[in-house]
Amino acid sequence: MALLLPLDSAALGRAADAVRDGFMAAYERDKDGVVVTLIETDDSVQQTLSGYKDAVGNQDLVVGPLSRSGVSAIAQSGAVRIPTIALNQVDTPAGADTMAPAALPSNLLMMGLSLDDEARQVANWAGAGQTDSRAFIVSANAAWQRRAAKAFGAQWQRLGLRAQSMELGVTGGFLSGDGLDQLKMRIQNEKPALLFVALDAEQTRQLREAVGQDVVMYGTSQLNPYALPDWNTAAPMPQLDQVRLLDLPWQLQADHGAVMAYPRSTLAADQRRSVDLERLYALGIDAYRVAREIAARHAHFEIDGVTGKLLVDFGAGATRFERIEQAAIYQDGVVVPVFAAESKGCARWAGWRASASFPASRRRSRLPSRSPARPAKMPHWHICCSTA
Repeated sequence: MALLLPLDSAALGRAADAVRDGFMAAYERDKDGVVVTLIETDDSVQQTLSGYKDAVGNQDLVVGPLSRSGVSAIAQSGAVRIPTIALNQVDTPAGADTMAPAALPSNLLMMGLSLDDEARQVANWAGAGQTDSRAFIVSANAAWQRRAAKAFGAQWQRLGLRAQSMELGVTGGFLSGDGLDQLKMRIQNEKPALLFVALDAEQTRQLREAVGQDVVMYGTSQLNPYALPDWNTAAPMPQLDQVRLLDLPWQLQADHGAVMAYPRSTLAADQRRSVDLERLYALGIDAYRVAREIAARHAHFEIDGVTGKLLVDFGAGATRFERIEQAAIYQDGVVVPVFAAESKGCARWAGWRASASFPASRRRSRLPSRSPARPAKMPHWHICCSTA
């Protein structure tokens, strides 16, 4: 199989490094019968397409590209003739919330980490059991915040519920004081059932201090500002107590079977872990595990992965990928996982597992055996390399 990444890109090189490192950590754990060819490109569409077409001509399966523009380019190229696991999403048409599966090549599976998908899952969680409830959707003006707000609102309305959106200005890293005052007044007068905040942790802290803690708040993984190991020394954020969010098991669950099985990325002594790069490292791990299943011609399978519970249909009818992330909540200033009834809106996983159409033999909740279970350091890699 080929791993196609923009390792030569100034903008995406560090992200590509993180995905590669996670992918190869998973490969070292379960590499029997697999040869990985690393194809390095920059972030241009032209070089991405060239590298992809080279891989199609010489490999059985491709993992990549990593950029949204690269995934969109190969999806429209007519060249997707072998199984391809994209590490991002395609660009959606103007005004659309998602891309219809019928518009995509049947050999293309997209498993990138998506704040839009998180926002839709949060809507399912927050909307479970709600009837005729209204949510306030609060964002700032960053592109990811607007996309997440739009995705939550669309899903909330699909549930038959009402939502109103408001965008706060930002100056010098601070939310607009006037905007926060207006929001506080609206909350007092209109009493929404909840707030969905398409904001980061610091912005949400500012919002919480301005409007109080009377209204329930939900958000995305951007509310978790630390990698899992760094919470041991991080200053607690009690202003966010009872705020609910989603994130990856890699970021939340030290005792998760897959999280314990793989080494953490290596850092210099003076480096702090980047939360975004940690998530991409985890994506690399799960990308290899999915690729391994597809290479074995498993058409329907599930993986209890480090990025969430993964549900995959591939090669037999419509292609389907779904990631169900871990629900969490702030308690005593720290993010902790939420389980069972508290996250029932996230629990479609259990129903999908019980489906009669899903053979028990394809359920991959366990990891391949290996001793020792967790390497002490990053293994040496034996791979073939080429440059597009």
